[in-house]
Amino acid sequence: MCGIWALFGSDECLSVQCLSAMKIAHRGPDAFRFENVNGFTNCCFGFHRLAVVDQLYGMQPIRVKKFPYLWLCYNGEIYNFKQLQKQFGFDFQTLVDGEVILHLYNRGGIEQTASMLDGVFAFILLDTANRKVFLARDTYGVRPLFKVLTDDGFLGVCSEAKGLLNLKHSTSLCSKVEPFLPGHYEVLDLKPSGKVASVELVKFHSCKDEPLHVVCDTLEALPSAGFDLETVKSNIRILFENAVRKRLMAHRRIGCLLSGGLDSSLVAAVLLKLMKEININYPLQTFAIGMENSPDLLAARKVAAHIGSEHHEVILNTEEGIQAIEEVIFSLETYDITTIRASIGMYLVSKYIRKKTDSVVIFSGEGSDELTQGYIYFHKAPSPEEAAEESERLLKELYLFDVLRADRTTAAHGLELRVPFLDHRFTSYYLSLPAELRIPKNGIEKYLLRLSFEDSNLLPKEILWRPKEAFSDGIASVKKSWFSILQDYIDQQVDDLLLEKAAEKYPFNPPKTKESYYYRQIFEKHYSGRSSWLPHYWMPRWVKATDPSARTLKHYKSAAQE
Repeated sequence: MCGIWALFGSDECLSVQCLSAMKIAHRGPDAFRFENVNGFTNCCFGFHRLAVVDQLYGMQPIRVKKFPYLWLCYNGEIYNFKQLQKQFGFDFQTLVDGEVILHLYNRGGIEQTASMLDGVFAFILLDTANRKVFLARDTYGVRPLFKVLTDDGFLGVCSEAKGLLNLKHSTSLCSKVEPFLPGHYEVLDLKPSGKVASVELVKFHSCKDEPLHVVCDTLEALPSAGFDLETVKSNIRILFENAVRKRLMAHRRIGCLLSGGLDSSLVAAVLLKLMKEININYPLQTFAIGMENSPDLLAARKVAAHIGSEHHEVILNTEEGIQAIEEVIFSLETYDITTIRASIGMYLVSKYIRKKTDSVVIFSGEGSDELTQGYIYFHKAPSPEEAAEESERLLKELYLFDVLRADRTTAAHGLELRVPFLDHRFTSYYLSLPAELRIPKNGIEKYLLRLSFEDSNLLPKEILWRPKEAFSDGIASVKKSWFSILQDYIDQQVDDLLLEKAAEKYPFNPPKTKESYYYRQIFEKHYSGRSSWLPHYWMPRWVKATDPSARTLKHYKSAAQE
């Protein structure tokens, strides 16, 4: 996890502009560098470093003697960099995984580069010899990237939008800051003036396509093909374990978020098993947050005892959660209701990890609900085919919702997130399975995933088959959900008259509840006029829901009701 920032063609003094780069200092607490580009006095890079790989030579922008005309600023991890080095005979100057981007680009250009990277990444690559600037972002947008490009060719790029909002320029920038699309790369011409012109924006990978980098995976061909159930279950286990294994690449301590739900529990169990196999000599720290006796805390405790992790519990009190709302919205750069609710717990547990432990690389279960049809509303899908389409839509929009939450809440505290469920190879395989295999069965969502691990003894049976709970619901007490506690507080903060006139004040995505109005007010305070960053609210489909919480859906049952 790092913070990257770059400007091309700035009209203003760079020493003033670089103050904007400090808005993302939380992403890289270990070191900071600000570097001008030789021959282009109005172009520069800013970099905030969280040192996870190659502590000696990991500063950026990365430049190597072999390619003095290339400048690279990237945020991410390239898990197959050693395999790529071996396959193509690259001569590395550093131990930094991102160096492989320079060699790939020199060998085959930007399209091959982006397509062959197995990992999560957002990068800015400058080629001064050919006067080109390239931007790229991984398939699911696990690593964030924003850009602003003015009509006269001034380009600003940053890990978070807040690093671009106060840039000085002769023309207005406010409405043009936008997220860079996941799974795409952009080519821009660099003019002698330092200004740029966009040439093309290309989609290099779709979630359903098997990635080109499969040829450079430590796991080669799957042992068996076909869609009979035993083969599928075996392949799911093999690919998921491979996804976790490749993410063990780190020189800093590894930890894991553990809600006690299926996804984080599977990640924690497989992670601990593999850490033992490769003789990592410290215990795995797992982290749960919730109110006293909340479903998540009780379930996480069971999992931790079963797998043998060093378990930490963070008790959430209502006042602390409510006080965190504004700083959470500032970190997130969104006003989406369910994203904010779920982020409060994750933000506070990340704060605890940073202050109280030495774990820095944090595994988590994001992406599973979208991939394996884990949301309660999938029970209402009209057909397996429509459920499959919805799953793909959710994956494409992850960068606006759950992946955004997971990145910002951890990065706010200088932690690095790893999400094995979003492994390119694992997701493309799962999406290739017949639609009928992937739907909920016997009233149980994620049935195929659960079934695949049933005989593994990785988890207690009651956890493996535990029903879905939204993160914001699971951290609450059984008596009263977290979202209803929030609503009670917000009812006192927002006047009825304000809500009545909400559509006049906020015509785009108008708030329909006091809670959404309250979040929108805070968002507009920090990011006025930028409501288009959220194209629509996250809401369940195929049901008449007015609230995104799982607890409002008929299928939902808490442990106390069963």
